[in-house]
Amino acid sequence: MRTIIMYVVLTTMTLSAQFLYAQEDDNTDKIEQLNKDKEEIVLSEKEQLKKGVEEINERLVKGELTTAEAQDQKESLAKKHALNIENRLAIIDNQIALLERNNASYLTNDKTKLAIGFGARDNDDGDILFGINVKNTKKAEKKYDKRTYSDLVVAFGLNNAIVEDQSLDDSDYKIAGSRFFEIGLAWKTRVFKNSNFLRVKYGISYQSNGLKPTDNRYFVENGDQTELEEFRVELDKSKFRMDNLVVPVHFEFGPSRRIETEERLRFSTRGKFRIGLGGYAGANISTRQKLKYKENGDRVKDKIKRDYNTNDLIYGLSGYVGFGDMSLYAKYDLSPIFENAAVDQRNVSLGLRFDL
Repeated sequence: MRTIIMYVVLTTMTLSAQFLYAQEDDNTDKIEQLNKDKEEIVLSEKEQLKKGVEEINERLVKGELTTAEAQDQKESLAKKHALNIENRLAIIDNQIALLERNNASYLTNDKTKLAIGFGARDNDDGDILFGINVKNTKKAEKKYDKRTYSDLVVAFGLNNAIVEDQSLDDSDYKIAGSRFFEIGLAWKTRVFKNSNFLRVKYGISYQSNGLKPTDNRYFVENGDQTELEEFRVELDKSKFRMDNLVVPVHFEFGPSRRIETEERLRFSTRGKFRIGLGGYAGANISTRQKLKYKENGDRVKDKIKRDYNTNDLIYGLSGYVGFGDMSLYAKYDLSPIFENAAVDQRNVSLGLRFDL
């Protein structure tokens, strides 16, 4: 037992010594770097003084200044940079003194803050996605060239079905009553290094496409066929809905504003015209029908969830055109709504899209 205790004590002392040596090495490295910073400060201020004197001399040659005025400006400039050197070196000396008395973490300003947001904006440095993100605000080198941003996408509008040899005027579905809704996350990546004219926008979305049959009809499964039939009593409501989970991909075109500083390069599309062309593919995750009617004096609500012979695989074309966050949005399913249908029906939607 005594041997084990001795072993634990020795191990603890060894680890503690290694930790202290590591801290000392860290302090030594930081102090060495601060001394190098002092040299760079002096060189930087002298270089700025030299440029300032050259500008004064040019103005003197052009006759914009008298000799006395030029001399006064040179003396004032020299005094300014001398004070700059003195003050900046004093700051470094104080940091060195703090390090010599304490460990390296004493100078670390490490804080944590809670950030809530829906997406990284075009000229932000954060990558906050939908939800809550805890960010460490410890001073770090900013990413100079940010090429990918994230958005919350919300779209809604009118929905219907394109049927072979039939126009929308003769549609089996109510124009105003049939609607769609979409919500998802999208990422936008700049294609070219020095131009933001072309971007690739991709993500994942939940789509809900609703159809309201005309003439008091509802959907009925007859074996492997799904057809519209007249309901036995007067319907207050007949609505058919497909819920899909899809991956949309668009090529987005349009101008942007270039924002460049010594620390970072950003491109902003806020308030700019844009066009997106592409498509989507995914799966049908739910199909249901909702009926409301009155029978034998009772109000009845039927919510029927079943397959209805709908296609499991969903794919189609989509596009949008607009300014800034808002666009006119259209999508068209290349996959038929129902399998084994006598006549193929394909979902079509038109509405508004918001990239927030």
